[in-house]
Amino acid sequence: MIAIVDYGVGNLFSVEKAFVKLGADAVVTSDAAVIARADKLVLPGVGAFGDCMKNLTASGLIPAILAVIAEKKPLLGICVGLQILFEGSEESPEAKGLGIFKGQVRKIRAEGLKIPHMGWNSLEFSSPRRSLDLFKNLPAASYVYFVHSFQAVPEDKSIVTASATYGECITAAVARDNVMATQFHPEKSGDVGLAILKNFIEG
Repeated sequence: MIAIVDYGVGNLFSVEKAFVKLGADAVVTSDAAVIARADKLVLPGVGAFGDCMKNLTASGLIPAILAVIAEKKPLLGICVGLQILFEGSEESPEAKGLGIFKGQVRKIRAEGLKIPHMGWNSLEFSSPRRSLDLFKNLPAASYVYFVHSFQAVPEDKSIVTASATYGECITAAVARDNVMATQFHPEKSGDVGLAILKNFIEG
């Protein structure tokens, strides 16, 4: 069973619909007990970093999420769900992230280009690819859908599994051990996005 964490933010039902389309047993939940029983976890997020962390803290679900990670169950963060895995963000300096990955989130520096970065962009995959590889069997330069003004800057560059270019090199996906995340929205990325979610289901 895949638990999609409901903490009051995120495009939850689009994510759920994508998993169900792929035949997965997926449920949107704000119940810590359901999260604890899950085989895999999805942590979505949209909007501001600080609002996401405020809602997540108020939900009381952080200990359940950290327990799932400690148990080595796969976790997939999406959009701001990637950003809150880091230590903090320029967007909300007062808010602490989950700190799963060391590094900060900062505003995209794309002189002459519109912010937010919104629309389709191609991915550049890191090499070698990892275990629990979200991008298994995807063609080079696959296109996915982004909507964001901030990007994660990991201290350990080796966790970056995909990047994109929008005025600068942007962190598009990260992974270490059982924790992985995408800055883009797989559930809005057509057949490529479905293939990525399928890899998460089967990984």
